[in-house]
Amino acid sequence: MPPQIAAFFRKMGDGFKGFTAGQRTIAIIGIAVLVLGGVALSAWLGKPSYSPLFSGLKDTDANGIVEQLRKDNVPYELSNGGSTILVPDDKVNDERLKAAAAGLPAAAATGYSLLDKLGVTSSEFQQSVTYKRALEGELATTIQAMDGVKTAAVQLAIPAKTVFVDKAPDATASVFVETQPGVTLSADKVQAVVHLTSAAIENLKPTNVTVVDSQGNVLSTVGGGATGSASKQAADYQQRTSDSVKAVLDRVVGPGNATVAVAADVTAESAQQRSETFSTAKDASPLSETTKTEKYTGTGGGASGVLGPDNIAVPGGTNGNGTFDSSDTTKNNAVNKVTEDRTIPQGAVKRQTISVAINQSAAAGLNVNSVKALVTSAAGVDPTRGDVVTVEVLPFSTSAADAAAQALGAAKAQADAKQQSDLMNTLILAGSILLAVVALIVLVLILLRRRQRREPVDLGERLDYEMLPQAVSTPALEGPPATTAIELPPAHPVPALPMHALPIPGAEALDGERRRAQIEAMVAENPARTADYLRGLMDERQSV
Repeated sequence: MPPQIAAFFRKMGDGFKGFTAGQRTIAIIGIAVLVLGGVALSAWLGKPSYSPLFSGLKDTDANGIVEQLRKDNVPYELSNGGSTILVPDDKVNDERLKAAAAGLPAAAATGYSLLDKLGVTSSEFQQSVTYKRALEGELATTIQAMDGVKTAAVQLAIPAKTVFVDKAPDATASVFVETQPGVTLSADKVQAVVHLTSAAIENLKPTNVTVVDSQGNVLSTVGGGATGSASKQAADYQQRTSDSVKAVLDRVVGPGNATVAVAADVTAESAQQRSETFSTAKDASPLSETTKTEKYTGTGGGASGVLGPDNIAVPGGTNGNGTFDSSDTTKNNAVNKVTEDRTIPQGAVKRQTISVAINQSAAAGLNVNSVKALVTSAAGVDPTRGDVVTVEVLPFSTSAADAAAQALGAAKAQADAKQQSDLMNTLILAGSILLAVVALIVLVLILLRRRQRREPVDLGERLDYEMLPQAVSTPALEGPPATTAIELPPAHPVPALPMHALPIPGAEALDGERRRAQIEAMVAENPARTADYLRGLMDERQSV
């Protein structure tokens, strides 16, 4: 160790030895606080960042992975009831590869892998059921790959093919989807799930796919599509119409000064309609044309008469010539035929009523008829189907707004008070720690300064007794009880110098010399004890 550092530690040790009991206690507490704070800060800064290794694990898979981590001496944490395992960031990739090599987590056999287990002796029923399970597993795996989908399950109802029916029934499917926390499937994603499922199965129409989420909400219904049931369609239409009308009124009377209520009556059934239309092609040649002409000319013969009662011609009594001319034309023209198949979905609006209330305080100089015309256009009102629009100017009640404002103000005041309290607590804690550190530093500096102010005590000889006049006699000294004689060190030879008469010392000088002699005797007998005694006397004389 360098001598400077050794001297510093030696000085610190000597200063600590000179502390009183209270000073030592304060110093030990301060040092302990600093050490504990440093250890806690080092532990917090040195703690590694954890990332999920696997999530959604079963108990058996989680147990196998934990055993693998213990074997590799990798720290881990469990969350979500043990279904999620967290490891340090730098260990995630390595442990995933090791777990995969060990076959963990053990995934259940789904999809087309089920067909690998079919043997030669499998029955036709077993083969058909296994094939349907494979299709369901493949569809579920594909749907789970979508963003926001946590798990998915697909159930297919595929009718068996038979020759005893003229037309086979359509296949149907139901899809169960569990989304990630805080994620809601949009209409586009629901449509994607529907069309993905219908396109993968033969004779499965998109209208025959039902999609349900984990909250029990029907996202797509059989026959209704992704729009849902009639009530949901009505609610969606009412919300869209209300938002459109509200957007117009907010710009006219200001936000919060108008309320809109829409009630829509929509159809709850769907229908299939087929129509055929025939029309003649203009300026088109006929496909085929046939003309038949008959002419006849002759003389003589009986003249034609009038039929009698028994259908017997009665001669008219006249004779003349006869003539016959007949023409018949047949044309086969090309005919345009249009066959139209229409699917009428449910949710068509049959009638709607719109009620608008405007705050009287914000309707000064407002033209109600103009507002009604705006609402009619924004909502797409059709008077022919019985739509009704009502606009009224009424005074609004402000009790709810006042209560909400008060609650908001109270919540804000409480949040501010809590924030100030937390800030004060933090400042008090920081100030206490800082004060303790400053006090400790000041105390150490004061003690070191006190050590530096101590003057060395010369315990050696101050006077050469051989130079004193022989007439001066030294009285008997009172020494400590254990000391019976004082042995002076041998005098050093002094060169001959001209001697001058010295003044005879007084009683005070003799008393001081006597005490000095006693100190010398104590030093000669026990130097360490004498030094401690003198040091204690000096510490008691100085003020703290």
